[in-house]
Amino acid sequence: MTSDDPYVIRPADPSRDAPALAAALARNRAAMRPFEPHRADAYYTAEGQAERLSAPGCFMWLVLEGGRVVGSATLSGIVLGAFRSCSLGYWTDEEHRGRGLAPRMVEAACRGARDGLGLHRVQAGTLLGNTASQRVLEKCGFEPIGVAPRYLGIDGAWRDHRLFQRILHDDPPKSSTWPEQGPHRGDRGSGDRPGRAP
Repeated sequence: MTSDDPYVIRPADPSRDAPALAAALARNRAAMRPFEPHRADAYYTAEGQAERLSAPGCFMWLVLEGGRVVGSATLSGIVLGAFRSCSLGYWTDEEHRGRGLAPRMVEAACRGARDGLGLHRVQAGTLLGNTASQRVLEKCGFEPIGVAPRYLGIDGAWRDHRLFQRILHDDPPKSSTWPEQGPHRGDRGSGDRPGRAP
């Protein structure tokens, strides 16, 4: 962030971010509908997001402008052991698209995946026609690895997805189940270690 950059990217804090995240998701509900599974109304409430942010095993970074959440990147489906991989999802507020926020979120999440969680690989998928998201992933070093037919239930139907992966490093595999320091909820020291959330 520079002095004239209005945006801050940081790990989500379950103790304080749920209301702003819920408001952002509700504000963008119609714009995100073609790219999302159908969600219950409770998902768009502060209570629903507080539960989501406190769930184990998933980690989120937020983009904020002032006190408003205008995007997020989430790591979920974390598998350790020999695989050490996860899935990445992200979105940007409709009014803030085209400002380079998505690559910044993706890079923050990938740093957290490697340095905070000790992962080796991050996977992401896009709808076949979502070329904007595909460009973001390729800009951030993701490589296409194939097409998965009827991969996810999106907007009421099973949709084909183009899959991408990014290999984070070629260090020797580790045998521990969690990084030595462990993932800390709400730790914002370097901006790279995630707070919990799906």
